[in-house]
Amino acid sequence: MTTYVWDYLPEYEKEKDDILDAVATVFASGRLVLGDSVSGFEEEFAAYHGGGRCTGVDNGTNALKLALEALGVGPGDEVITVSNTAAPTVVAIVSTGATPVFVDVREEDFLIDPEKVEAAVTDRTKVLLPVHLYGQCADMEPLRRIADRHGLKILEDCAQAHGARHHGRLAGTMGDAAAFSFYPTKVLGAYGDGGAVLTADEETDRAMRQLRYYGMDKVYYVVRTPGHNARLDEVQAEILRRKLTRLDTYVEGRNAVARRYEQGLGDLTGPGGLLLPATNPGNSHVYYVYVVRHPRRDEIIEALKAHDISLNISYPWPVHTMSGFAHLGVEPGSLPVTERLAGEIFSLPMYPSLPEDVQERVITALRSVLAAL
Repeated sequence: MTTYVWDYLPEYEKEKDDILDAVATVFASGRLVLGDSVSGFEEEFAAYHGGGRCTGVDNGTNALKLALEALGVGPGDEVITVSNTAAPTVVAIVSTGATPVFVDVREEDFLIDPEKVEAAVTDRTKVLLPVHLYGQCADMEPLRRIADRHGLKILEDCAQAHGARHHGRLAGTMGDAAAFSFYPTKVLGAYGDGGAVLTADEETDRAMRQLRYYGMDKVYYVVRTPGHNARLDEVQAEILRRKLTRLDTYVEGRNAVARRYEQGLGDLTGPGGLLLPATNPGNSHVYYVYVVRHPRRDEIIEALKAHDISLNISYPWPVHTMSGFAHLGVEPGSLPVTERLAGEIFSLPMYPSLPEDVQERVITALRSVLAAL
């Protein structure tokens, strides 16, 4: 039986009764769109983060896009972000008519390098968009100082960082707004698509609610264009309400899996060898994915297939190297750390219900493959 980096079935077996009850609750409610489940989840998700306002939307990409629009981003503006992210981060920027401006990342943590940001700011820059990649937060304090100096907004991409903390503050509470994805693989995942935007600003929240519902302020009356049909589904919202109560348990489970990897592979690390993920001082990691590095990555992944282990690369192509973004004119070689990492990183299986015997099989196989290199 092949082992993959993610599998929802073990978790579903444990939570099946609650998940099916969530579906039944919505179907019996008499309200299938923007009902009590969506409003309840919005209130509870905001409360988990210490307050503020939450708007549920249909997916994480639209969470980013609508949040950018709510922050006033449009054609002619620039948004500073990274290239070693899932393409939707940049798709969202481009879809507003704005231009993404890429800065390089730090070698040790794969996160946006604040020292590269200031030089990228122009008079067209509107928003800084740090990605809390792989499960830990970017270095927010210097980004906040840069934003304040230049009158910029910060939109946190929290798609991979539900429950992560930075000096005690939860991901999603350090910017002007924050976008979340609830794609099934996420730390807090739905059983389909879903997303949300958090903000402490009343005007930004009002704009979000209009934008997700055709630009309407009241039924059949449009006050803002362009509007979108981007509502969080009632069924997914009810499932997320149930799973939100277990979010901290999911994070604990992911950290337990990470500790087992450290125990099983820690003696293999070193220059030219396997590099395990590092957690920055002041951060708590939620290990959305467990990303390791090795200069002979491709050989390792191929060899593990003989052990029925199929691994993933998050992400093999930096966004600026994709043909679909060639019009941005960002030359290969312009982000050397980002491009080097893309040739070395790969992800080991990571989810809180990962059976220990399956993980041990992965560790044993990886040790064997590394010994044979």
